[in-house]
Amino acid sequence: MAQVTKDMTFAELLEQYYEKCPKIVDVLVEAGMGCIGCPHSQMESIEMGAMGHGIDPDLLVEKLNTTINA
Repeated sequence: MAQVTKDMTFAELLEQYYEKCPKIVDVLVEAGMGCIGCPHSQMESIEMGAMGHGIDPDLLVEKLNTTINA
């Protein structure tokens, strides 16, 4: 079972889970986050990125985990 956490970077998220579940990109884009190509994705945590975009990081992580584990 996948376990995405708020302290993961976007790069770690994509590296670990994109191949298994490319739909995580859709979750990020639908939330208003263009994290795939952003230079900050290499070092910015999901929590920091979500907060910077006015998104609840807990809800984003929950949605990512639900998507990956579906």
